[in-house]
Amino acid sequence: MVRGANARLNQVNRESFMIRIVAALVFALTLAACDAVNTMTDGFKHAKAVESDLEQSTGVRPSVGFNWRNGTLVSVTVQYPRLVESKSLHDLAEAARTAVGQEFKQTPNSIVLAFAVPK
Repeated sequence: MVRGANARLNQVNRESFMIRIVAALVFALTLAACDAVNTMTDGFKHAKAVESDLEQSTGVRPSVGFNWRNGTLVSVTVQYPRLVESKSLHDLAEAARTAVGQEFKQTPNSIVLAFAVPK
């Protein structure tokens, strides 16, 4: 009789332990998902702000993309729809560097400056 009661008690302890593990995993995954969603939504807000800043300084609105990895801003791509002839390449690069630093609050490993060239 005692042996049967001990076996039943061990099974109840194992089930309780398994439920705790599953609950901890669900909690950890939920936190990770929230952080990823916040990073993306904040990233898109920052990208739009960079687009607006650069449009004001250059007169042409670029498209801005970004790449985050493990909470670090890896790269930002600034692509203009055409060549911007009113500013030098150095001035465009400096404007992009300044706008990205101000809006993203991080300095990426690289900023890619691109231009679409029409046919």
